[in-house]
Amino acid sequence: MTPVHFAFSSAFILGLTGLAFHRTHLLSALLCLEGMMLSLFIALSLWTIQLNATSFCTAPMLLLAFSACEASAGLALLVATARTHGTDHLQSLNLLQC
Repeated sequence: MTPVHFAFSSAFILGLTGLAFHRTHLLSALLCLEGMMLSLFIALSLWTIQLNATSFCTAPMLLLAFSACEASAGLALLVATARTHGTDHLQSLNLLQC
């Protein structure tokens, strides 16, 4: 495994562990998701450059578009949660009360 692949793999794993273990605020969960998507985007971009394949050129842009949609939906949920519950703590959200 090259150092570049190790760096992006470890960035993805760090984002995943941050998402799994530090779930106190919705904003921190969204930041971990964005870190994971950024590492996936860079890794996919480097993969298409290394393969010199023109058929995979749109894959990183498609992933970037989906991550932008995910970020906007997450921020909309963050604002809606902060307005209704007054905080972004994930412990204050209860699906049984909806």
